[in-house]
Amino acid sequence: MVTLTLLHPQASTPMQQWEFHNRSNIKIGRSPDNDVVIDNPLVSRFHLELHKVGDLRIEGVSEQWQLVNHGTNGTLLNGIVVTRGFVNNDSLIQLARGGPTLKFKLQQVVATPHPPPPSVACNHAGNPPGSLFCIHCGQPLVQVQQYVRNYQVLRILGQGGMGTTYLALDKHSPQTGKPQMLVLKEMNADMAQIAKARELFEREARILKELHHQGIPTYYDFFIEGNKKYLAMQLVHGQDLEKRIYQQGPVIPTQAIEWMIQTCDILEYIHSQNPPLIHRDIKPANLMVRQLDNRVVVLDFGAVKEIDARPGTRIGAEGYSAPEQDRGQPCTQSDLYAIGPTLIFALTGENPMNFYRKRGAEYRFDIQSIPTITPKLAAVIDRVTEHKPRDRFQTAKQLSQALQSAISF
Repeated sequence: MVTLTLLHPQASTPMQQWEFHNRSNIKIGRSPDNDVVIDNPLVSRFHLELHKVGDLRIEGVSEQWQLVNHGTNGTLLNGIVVTRGFVNNDSLIQLARGGPTLKFKLQQVVATPHPPPPSVACNHAGNPPGSLFCIHCGQPLVQVQQYVRNYQVLRILGQGGMGTTYLALDKHSPQTGKPQMLVLKEMNADMAQIAKARELFEREARILKELHHQGIPTYYDFFIEGNKKYLAMQLVHGQDLEKRIYQQGPVIPTQAIEWMIQTCDILEYIHSQNPPLIHRDIKPANLMVRQLDNRVVVLDFGAVKEIDARPGTRIGAEGYSAPEQDRGQPCTQSDLYAIGPTLIFALTGENPMNFYRKRGAEYRFDIQSIPTITPKLAAVIDRVTEHKPRDRFQTAKQLSQALQSAISF
């Protein structure tokens, strides 16, 4: 079990605490979709990650954790500025010099014995290994974890600061009248007390209900059960671009460009709504590559905003959000900006901030040294990541056409 404790800046006494059981990755930052949310101006939206990296026997525990900094203002581990570093018991993690400090504690949890789970309803022979449902009767072959209304929760798909997503089964889908697999998203109980988090969760349900595009998960249901909010949506079989690149490595330019052209088609659709919608969180982790046809599906519509002149909350991933979005003034061209760093990540497998350097009077992505980026593609990335929205491509369709031209050799 990992415990993170936020310490008082003067007294070093505990102010807030988070516990994580059976986790291998913990995200920390200012954005509401982190596992540990710290609202401090020195803290970046996505400041750092903690990764479980092995089974080394250290200090009486059987796992080792590594810190990876993503914050603009840096991270100090036990008083030393680090980009990466191993974290031990009682390590102090300071988010920026002069920023908030977290105390890291790793404990070996001794599991208490539990009675064996009841046998599953189906015992038919001949089901392929790894099957979730019986090919003979359609009953689950795995133990149902819980029931939420008419949904059978089978396993956890992911956990974040906002909530937990489950793989679930609706035995009698209103859409088909047949059993249907889906994603059930549950809002964390503690986040429900934060007005902005509650607004984002409810907005995702409202927006998804009105959108109908093959590159956007289909909305099924939104309800409150046991004082918890739930959103049911289409299950997309595939892998998000972030995991795919980290596991399989960079892709060839034609594939990366084709995925971004598909993303532009989805952005053109949401930008053409009345009023126009801005996604605000385009990044590799929110681009699912569908297994069926290798096409992109855009995920996580919790940050979507209707375009208006009022400043909004700063939402977006470090390295992928446009300068005006960092000021809380996003526009449709802000979504297009994210295509540039996403291409850099897909072609290099590296954080695009590694290529963000001072060029002349301002900071820009320096991509001339990346061998897989042709001069044509470099020109597209340069234009779409211009500091001022008026200097970028003005529509997703224009960007798509430029990308199509860059793919032609």
